Amino acid sequence: MKTVKRIWNMVSTILVALLVIAAVLLAGVRLFGLQVFTVLSGSMEPAYHTGALIYVKQVDTTQIQPGQVITFLLDEDTVVTHRVVEVVPDVEDPSVVRYRTKGDANNAPDGGLVHYRNVIGTPVFTIPYLGYVANYIQHPPGMYVAIAVGAVVLLLIFLPDVFSKDADKPKKRKGKYVKT
Repeated sequence: MKTVKRIWNMVSTILVALLVIAAVLLAGVRLFGLQVFTVLSGSMEPAYHTGALIYVKQVDTTQIQPGQVITFLLDEDTVVTHRVVEVVPDVEDPSVVRYRTKGDANNAPDGGLVHYRNVIGTPVFTIPYLGYVANYIQHPPGMYVAIAVGAVVLLLIFLPDVFSKDADKPKKRKGKYVKT
């Protein structure tokens, strides 16, 4: 019985560690000023593969140079990561800068220029395939599956302790406590 309990403790510790690591990779990095995005297209292949998570940090937009990869807001709902091919100062106001961008796998530059205010930052690292998981658990039914898995893991961790405490309690027999 002790061997089973020891094995169970190792398994539950590994499960908790995996859940903590996943939580840190998906949400905890925000404490370090990083934002997390899922790559949804192959426009930046081979640098950033479809389904990867990219971790983006803020950048001083005055320091952005051609060849640098930036993540930016294309519109209210769309975030894009492409490479800067040209820095274009505004004709009327030189303090306003725009960037011509292009996906590495695309044949032509993007149609519009990116205003410096729309730049979120620059990617610092990526984790392949984790974006599929992140994207899945952010929307139903994946969200429900993630909650259920978390609840089951918690139950599996604490249930053995509940039963083992009952077994360790002395049982009352004919007015005396007897340890079994």
